[in-house]
Amino acid sequence: MTNKRQMTFEANETVLCFHGPLLYEAKILKTDWRSLDPPHGEEGPVYLVHYRGWKQTWDEWVPESRALKWNDANLAKQASLKDSYPGKKKAVPKTSGSTESSDRGKKRAKDTSVDKEEEFTKRPEIKVPIPDSLKAQLVDEWENITKNQQLVPLPRTPNVAQILDMYRDSKKDKKTKNDEIFQEVLSGVKTYFDKCLGNMLLYRFERQQYVDIRKKYPGKEDSEIYGGEHLLRLFVQFPMLIAHTQMDQDSINALRENLVDILKWMQKNPKELLLSEYENASPAYQSIVKS
Repeated sequence: MTNKRQMTFEANETVLCFHGPLLYEAKILKTDWRSLDPPHGEEGPVYLVHYRGWKQTWDEWVPESRALKWNDANLAKQASLKDSYPGKKKAVPKTSGSTESSDRGKKRAKDTSVDKEEEFTKRPEIKVPIPDSLKAQLVDEWENITKNQQLVPLPRTPNVAQILDMYRDSKKDKKTKNDEIFQEVLSGVKTYFDKCLGNMLLYRFERQQYVDIRKKYPGKEDSEIYGGEHLLRLFVQFPMLIAHTQMDQDSINALRENLVDILKWMQKNPKELLLSEYENASPAYQSIVKS
């Protein structure tokens, strides 16, 4: 395999994998190099993963951005994310099989792992605190989608682009010398959302809905279709996304300050920005997802 197609992970490797906002132990079953979202997505390394203790029906192909090496730094990140969701007692689908003791220590990251992974784990952790009421929203959403088999009705109003415009308008009478940075942050949030939605912000049960909605609105960006529910998921991922950039500390601090302020604003306006009820997926949709 050429360097252009170098895979960070290999078959049978134990990793930590994002499913929604949390990290879970998973095993790489297969590797491939393709797009998970043709024709919109770019080709790249993808992995078929099995989440330990979950039914086989939850196995899924994920992009490299959703997987992390099994090492002490990332295990600490897993614990930190779990602590952020005190209301979720056990965010793992039950399996009818036996629960054998874990061999967690077996698969440690190899010394030959990609340099960027080592650089990432050495960088200081960047915290973007999620307000408690918004954490509760994320926990309820997990229940609605993964347990109750419900969906966010799409397209959403307001969508992410509109939400960011609403936030911008709320600050018009408070312009500062950092107004240019403020505009760049909002533009960056929208760009990140459009790049990350299909790759790392969806639960498995939502992926068929994503395929359907992209076919229905081929000329729209994801930020013009999805709303505050999925925007919150992006904020959970921002610490990891920022850690993988080459931003200097001043830029990181400015970005973090603005992200925290957006979250506080969302916390104050839940009725305007977030769903209170989800829609039940049709039997036909459920059948497609399970097939």
